[in-house]
Amino acid sequence: MPHGDITHIDIPVTDMDRAKGFYSGLFGWEIAAPPGYEDYPMWRAPNQISGGGLAPRAEGFETPRSYVEVDSIDDAVAKAKDSGGTVVMEKSPISETSWYAVIADPDGNNIGLYEGVTEVSEQ
Repeated sequence: MPHGDITHIDIPVTDMDRAKGFYSGLFGWEIAAPPGYEDYPMWRAPNQISGGGLAPRAEGFETPRSYVEVDSIDDAVAKAKDSGGTVVMEKSPISETSWYAVIADPDGNNIGLYEGVTEVSEQ
């Protein structure tokens, strides 16, 4: 279950236009919705490495959530459960080659998990 890099941060917002103006003006973030995800604008920091999304605030999603990249969400969820964690959101697809899930640590902190295929083999 290597990786362990924080790959993405979702920020819950109540007013998408206000949030886009706030973060782009304050931090210089580029904010745009990728094709197919028009209701989920993504932000990228000036370093072109850091990034995440702006998502509607909802019950259970009131604070920013970091996503950690893992080789296998299934393995990470099993290990989290064995270590006293719980599953908040089951593994769900983002695309044909990427998935996410949300777990809670033993203190109740939500952590997102991300699994994605970065290379597509030619057949």
